[in-house]
Amino acid sequence: MARKHVLPVAALVATLTLVATSCGSGAGEGDALEVWIMEGTNPDATAYFDDIGAQFTQETGVDVNVEFVPWADAHERFVTAMAGGTAPDVAEVGTTWTPEFADAGGLIDITERVGDTDAYAAGLAEAGTVDGALYGLPWYAGVRSVLYRTDVFEELDLEEPTTWEELRDTAVAVSEERDDLIAFPVAGDAEYSVLPFVWGAGGEIAEQGADGTWTSGLDSAEAREGISFYTDLALEDGVSSTGATTWKETNIQEEFIAGNVAMTIAGSWTPKAILEAAPDLEGDIAAFPIPGPDGGYSPSFLGGSHLAVFSGTPDEDLAWSFLETLTSTENAARWSEETTYFPGLQEQIEPYTESDDPLVRPFAVQMSDAGKGVPASQNYGRVQGEMVVQTMVQAILNERASVDDATATATEDIESILNEDT
Repeated sequence: MARKHVLPVAALVATLTLVATSCGSGAGEGDALEVWIMEGTNPDATAYFDDIGAQFTQETGVDVNVEFVPWADAHERFVTAMAGGTAPDVAEVGTTWTPEFADAGGLIDITERVGDTDAYAAGLAEAGTVDGALYGLPWYAGVRSVLYRTDVFEELDLEEPTTWEELRDTAVAVSEERDDLIAFPVAGDAEYSVLPFVWGAGGEIAEQGADGTWTSGLDSAEAREGISFYTDLALEDGVSSTGATTWKETNIQEEFIAGNVAMTIAGSWTPKAILEAAPDLEGDIAAFPIPGPDGGYSPSFLGGSHLAVFSGTPDEDLAWSFLETLTSTENAARWSEETTYFPGLQEQIEPYTESDDPLVRPFAVQMSDAGKGVPASQNYGRVQGEMVVQTMVQAILNERASVDDATATATEDIESILNEDT
């Protein structure tokens, strides 16, 4: 998954000037393909990659060395390795890092090898594209939808909401009838919980013009409408709690496990963790895609990973062959089963969209039909690192700023960061 440990791109570009005079140390220098896979999000993947390596060796005669790199250290390790000519041949890269590394010249353009990018989940493909070229092959992603307590809905004779108004009415009904539950937490420290309402109303975080300049749309009428709907659930409708103003997604999950939450935005990977921690909830939880204002679905952030071929690999064809092996239908299905994430190819997602599992199908439909990425800027990691969106939401929830003032400040901050060194 994409992480926030991002250095200013200028520093990365400076270090990568060394790459031109350094040699890669991957396949070709030895007898093995060098692969980095991130560690810390998924279960132990050693057995899985041992099998992938065996398949690849059988197909190509080339061994594979897989190194598992902790997410917390990965960004700095990539920068150092690219600068010193010791980058791997292939690696898993967080989606918010791909534009940064590509812009700095660290990744190979794989556009022609991939072909039609429409075959992939749109949000993942967009996140891997820089100046019309694809540098990150969509591998897997998780997406957020609405998780809810079916027993509570049955008790109160409620149905799954299909519009924003129905979402509000449902939350209000729970709040009025079950004062022991937080009907719908409005989390102030959860960036990806507010974005569906920005996007659902037709707003954008930021868009890049033909001259390369980024313009934020958080101060647009559309974005303000969506942000107002989200924050008013707490401020006007009273379906949240004052404590949720500082909550992260992990706090919401803890409260859901404790039986204190009726309905919330949650990731596709969370039901498994919730049921492991609270097995008594088995059969009493389900999900539905985040509704649009008047029907349909509001876009939800696709958080996941790309696979990238690094500049300096001695054999691009060999590196690409490994990506093909790793993302084959059989291997993708096994990876999804073991990690609970969805594959990047649309045709590989389709079986999940037809699932009868109430904790699988809604998330798969959300990803397939309404998944979206954050701006594909090499500087967006700094927007996240400085918590611009969260600061905006918390200022509104704490009533330190109006929606207009808070979004104006966030817009100014985002434009300043995204347009630095561009």
